[in-house]
Amino acid sequence: MSVSRRTVLIGGAALGAVALAGGAYLLTTGEASASVEIGAAAPGFSAPDASGATRTLAEFRGRTVVLEWTNSGCPYVRKHYDSRNMQTLQQEATAQGVVWLQVISSARGEQGYLDGPGALERVRTDGAHPTATLLDPSGAMGRAYGATNTPHMFVISGEGHVVYQGAIDDRPSANPRSLQGANNYVRAALADISAGRPVATAQTRAYGCSVKYA
Repeated sequence: MSVSRRTVLIGGAALGAVALAGGAYLLTTGEASASVEIGAAAPGFSAPDASGATRTLAEFRGRTVVLEWTNSGCPYVRKHYDSRNMQTLQQEATAQGVVWLQVISSARGEQGYLDGPGALERVRTDGAHPTATLLDPSGAMGRAYGATNTPHMFVISGEGHVVYQGAIDDRPSANPRSLQGANNYVRAALADISAGRPVATAQTRAYGCSVKYA
């Protein structure tokens, strides 16, 4: 069964351990154990969110979905949140009806791991505006999408196809000053979708901390 047709069940039973090289502050562009192709069907998932509700990709059929892999301890993530760059983009997107799902794939005991209450508190502290925060401590969802970094971004069309994946922007730095003049690939992709155009830049190389899989 191809990854693009698989429904990933996220829960207590972890998949086989996969070690990704790199420490908490490593800029990495390595591959996870699976990936998806641009234009392919996005892997389905059934995952708990921070409030305890089960969320699925199927429930958002017909709406554009952004997946944001995140780790609150990663300096590349902090660049976007401490500057409010990420929150601004979340608000812009959700105001247009886009579904924005944070995904936390850090394993228990690893940097960035949060349980439900911890994730809700993190959202509150950051002043973030996701539709929901999905908890993936087994790493099943992250591996199905081939998420390697935090942040690692995916945009899924209303028809359920991956139309963008990769970096949030073209400045692979943890320095907030690098945001000035940056080309935000996610904002551009959403603008293309809104205008009914093909996404001009559909794939880039993600940058940031390695996802802290078990």
